[in-house]
Amino acid sequence: MWHEVVFPSVPFVSFTLLIIVVLSLLRRYRLNKQLFVNIPPGPKPLPVVGNFGSLLVPPFLLKLFVKRKAEEYERQRASPLSPQVGLTDLAKVYGNVYSLFVGTQLVVVLNGYELIRDALSNHAEVFSDRPDIPLITILTQRKGIVFAPYGPIWRKQRKFCHMTLRNFGLGKLSLEPCIHEGFAMVKTELLKQNQEAGGQGVDLTPLISNAVSNVISSISLGQRFHHQDEEFCTQMNLMAHGLEISMNSAAVLINIFPWLYYVPCSVFKQLRRVERDITAFLKKIIARHRATLDPESPRDFIDMYLVEMLTRQKTGGSEEDGFSEDYLFYIIGDLFIAGTDTTTNSILWMVLYMCLHPDVQENVQREIDAVVGRGRLLSLTDKGTLPYTEATIMEVQRMAVVVPLAIPHMASKTTEFQGYTIPKGTVILPNLWSVHRDPTVWENPDDFNPSRFLDEQGQLLRKEYFIPFGIGRRVCMGEQLAKMELFLMFTSLMQAFTFRLPEGHQPPSMHGRFGLTLAPCRFSVCVTPR
Repeated sequence: MWHEVVFPSVPFVSFTLLIIVVLSLLRRYRLNKQLFVNIPPGPKPLPVVGNFGSLLVPPFLLKLFVKRKAEEYERQRASPLSPQVGLTDLAKVYGNVYSLFVGTQLVVVLNGYELIRDALSNHAEVFSDRPDIPLITILTQRKGIVFAPYGPIWRKQRKFCHMTLRNFGLGKLSLEPCIHEGFAMVKTELLKQNQEAGGQGVDLTPLISNAVSNVISSISLGQRFHHQDEEFCTQMNLMAHGLEISMNSAAVLINIFPWLYYVPCSVFKQLRRVERDITAFLKKIIARHRATLDPESPRDFIDMYLVEMLTRQKTGGSEEDGFSEDYLFYIIGDLFIAGTDTTTNSILWMVLYMCLHPDVQENVQREIDAVVGRGRLLSLTDKGTLPYTEATIMEVQRMAVVVPLAIPHMASKTTEFQGYTIPKGTVILPNLWSVHRDPTVWENPDDFNPSRFLDEQGQLLRKEYFIPFGIGRRVCMGEQLAKMELFLMFTSLMQAFTFRLPEGHQPPSMHGRFGLTLAPCRFSVCVTPR
C-alpha cells in the first residue's frame, strides 16, 4: 500500500498528465481567443485541436467543420484531394481571406492573385517573416534562406547568395554545358532501362533527380557525381526519404509535441538518423573546401562563402551578419533539398502531361524539329523561337503548381489587412493553387490548354497572375536556375524521345502527392527514340 501511495501506477500518472495537458491547452485557447478580435471569418474551431483536420482531409469531409452552405461539398469526387483544393473550396464559403486554427495557432489563408499580391508586395515588411514551426526549426535551426526569419541577417545572406550564384552561371549561357551533361546521362540510362523493362515502363524519378542535383552540386560544391556514385546516391535517397518522413508520417506530430523528435523509436528515430547522415555528408564537404581553400581563386559557392567569412572576420562583422560555417551548412541544404525537389517534380509533371496529351507532345516536337532540328543541342537562345513549347511548359506549371501553398509566411507585427486585424505571429498561407485555377482570370482553368499562353499570332503571352515561383520578397531564389533547367531538360527530352504510358496501365491520379512540394503520383513511361 505504501508503494502504491508514493509511486502511483503508470496509468494514474498518464491520466494525470493528460488532464494537466488538456487543462493547459484549454487555458491557452481561452487566452488566445481573447486576442482574436476582428480576424477574418472562417469555420468554427474546436477547443484545443482547432480546425486541424481541415488542412489534412479531403474537401468532402470539410462539411464536418462548416455548418453552412454544405451543398458546396456535395459533389462527388473520384479520389481524395490535396489540401490546397480544400482550402480553395473554403474560399467559396468564407471569401478569399479567411481564418483557420491549427490547435491554437491562427492561420490566415489568402486566395486569388489580387489579395496575395497585396499582402506579399504591398505589405511585404509585415508578411515576409517565417513562422516557428517546431519540426522545421529542429531541422534548420531557423538558418539558411528558405525557412530563416525575415530581417537584416536574412537580407544580407540572400543578397550574397543571389549575387554569388549569378557569378557561377545562374541565368547565363555558361551553365548550359552542365545541364546538357546531366541530360546526356539521362538519355543513356533511359534507353538502357527502357530496353530492360520490356514494355513495362521506366520510373524517371531517380534519373531526373540525379541530373537536377548534379547541376546544383556543380555550382555549390564545385563537382559533379557519377549517377552511380554510392555516397551521392545515398545522400539523394536520404534527402528524399527525409522529406517523405517529415511531410507524410507521424513525424508531423512533432509540430504539436516537439519532444517526440527525441523519442528513441519508430519514425522519429529514422528522422534523426537521416538528419545525422546528411549533416555528416555536407559538413565533410565544407571541411574539405576549408582545407584546400585558395582565397585568390574560389572554385564554387562554398569557396566564395568561406572567402566572404574571412573578409568579414577581418572587419569584425562576420558573426553579426550571420556569416559562419554553420549558416553555410543550412544554405547548402536549402539549395539541394528545395532546388532538387521542385525542379524534379516539375519535369516529371511535364512528361506525365505529354503522355496524357499526345497531340500537345506532337506539336512541341514538330516545333522543335522545324526550328532546331534533331542534330544539335538546344540552347537558351532558342527560347524566343519556340513559343508553343514555352507555352506548354508554362501550362504544366500552371496546372501542377508544385508549391501550391508557397512556404508559410508569418505576420511580424499586428496589422490591419483588407479590413481585418491580423495579430502578430499569425501564419499566412498564400494559396497559389487558387490563383492558377481561378475561373475569373483563366478560361476553363481545369483544362490543359497551352494555347492560353499564346496570342492570335502564336507569340507568347506573359500574364501577371502566372506566379509559380511565388511573389514578393520571398520569391524563389532559384527561379532563374529552375527556368533554365526546365526549358533545356524538357526540350531535350522532347527532341530525343516520345513518351507514353505502358499498355494497360491506368493514368495516375492528377491530384498528386502533397508534401513539401506537390509531386505527381508514381508512374512509369515507355520511351520511343526519335
